[in-house]
Amino acid sequence: MIEAVDRCLREWCANPGRGAHKTAVAAARVIYQTREKAARLLNVADSANIIFTQNATDSLNMAMRGLLSSGDHVVSSTVEHNAVVRPLWVLTGEGVEVTLVPSDSTGLVDAEAVLAAVRASTRLVVLTHASNITGAIQPIPELSIALRERGVPLLVDAAQSAGTIPMDMEAMPVSMLACTGHKSLMGSQGIGLLYISPEIELRSVRQGGTGTHSEQEQDSLARPDRYEAGTLNTPGIAGLGAGIDFLQSEGIENLRRHKEQLTKILYHGLSGIGPVTLYGPPPGATRGPLVAFNVGEMPSSEVAGILDSRYEIASRAGIHCAPGAHQAMGTLERGAVRLSIGPFNTREDMETTIGAVAEIASGA
Repeated sequence: MIEAVDRCLREWCANPGRGAHKTAVAAARVIYQTREKAARLLNVADSANIIFTQNATDSLNMAMRGLLSSGDHVVSSTVEHNAVVRPLWVLTGEGVEVTLVPSDSTGLVDAEAVLAAVRASTRLVVLTHASNITGAIQPIPELSIALRERGVPLLVDAAQSAGTIPMDMEAMPVSMLACTGHKSLMGSQGIGLLYISPEIELRSVRQGGTGTHSEQEQDSLARPDRYEAGTLNTPGIAGLGAGIDFLQSEGIENLRRHKEQLTKILYHGLSGIGPVTLYGPPPGATRGPLVAFNVGEMPSSEVAGILDSRYEIASRAGIHCAPGAHQAMGTLERGAVRLSIGPFNTREDMETTIGAVAEIASGA
């Protein structure tokens, strides 16, 4: 990824679509190639339905603001990331009605409860695929089919799952899928994508130059130009393309099995430490490659600080931009420590981390 970004900055530094000279054409080519790679990764027939964005938050805002209007009804859940929650708060002030379906203490939302919340006025259901704090994986395939039969679009926040869980937009017919590049898609920060089904047409939420058909109004443009006003992040897109190449060469299923194995080692190791409380789905349940925990009555920020300063173990503490999930977990006051497992982590890393937490717990 780093090499691809560096090469782009050195050799393809022109503005794509704004000129016919060699560097502009090269920049446009790398964007097209990455769009094609993303389409193949998600099993999307037409790569024009892959829209490049700044990140998953940008994608989610584009989807919700481009679809919803006053009088519409939205179904979501209480365990969403603020990338969903905050736009919905704003939209309620603009006449959009929102129903939030509660989760259990592990962060799992019941599919039947989601379907029961759908009304005649429901214009959209928006749900996370995998929780960024409990690791709970929602029943998106089941819901996507049921909602399609009812004619209700489903927007999926796949920030935590794209690149970890294999996705097939034909078999899992979601209407829109929001992804970030800097997590399991192995790209850099500041790049994301939004898949938009051919059956969905959004209003453009950003207007400006696209380099094509400058005499037309933006909402009359074809995809992807309609949704990509302004200069694209060509270096970030090049890095995302390299990340997808890595996923394809290694195999997402292989990488997933590796991360699942390490997650189980970490979970079981931490579960044997007396003062440690673990959160999320129980052992044996399908979950994302992360473990959230607390140590005794210690503030989560203190535990994370010790892991960093004393053991050079990077973790995250606090509310993780998902207050509803912490409400369900009973950790809204102090948050939790989260350890995320990546493809380059090893069994030794897990054992070192378990030992470090055990030492912290011994003084708790």
